[in-house]
Amino acid sequence: MKIYADENFPFRTIIELRRLGHDILTALGDEKANKAISDNDVLAHAAELKRAVLTLNRKDFKRLHEQNLNHAGIILCTEDPDRIGQARRISEKISGLENLNNQLVRVYRPSRQ
Repeated sequence: MKIYADENFPFRTIIELRRLGHDILTALGDEKANKAISDNDVLAHAAELKRAVLTLNRKDFKRLHEQNLNHAGIILCTEDPDRIGQARRISEKISGLENLNNQLVRVYRPSRQ
C-alpha cells in the first residue's frame, strides 16, 4: 500500500509501518512540510502520487472525504502514545485491501479497561 503521511503524523509510527512493509512517503520527505499547505492540497497531491493520506487530522479529512472528492484513500487515526501498536493496528486494517481509492479508513486507539 502506498501511503502519504501528513506532516503531523508521528515519525515512530511511520518507521514501524515501513518495517512492516508499507511504502510511506512523508510530507517532510516530499519537501512539503512547514509550508502551510491546505488539507485539500495535501489530499490532491497524495492522489496525484496515487497514495492514501495518513493523518491524525480526523475532522478536516473526514469533511474532505464527505465532499466526494476523488482521492487515493484517507486513513484517519486517533492520537496514540503506543506508536508501535498504532502502526500494527494501521497495518492490520489496510493489509489485504487491494487499494483505498475514495475510501475512508478509521484506526482507533484501543479503549482502556
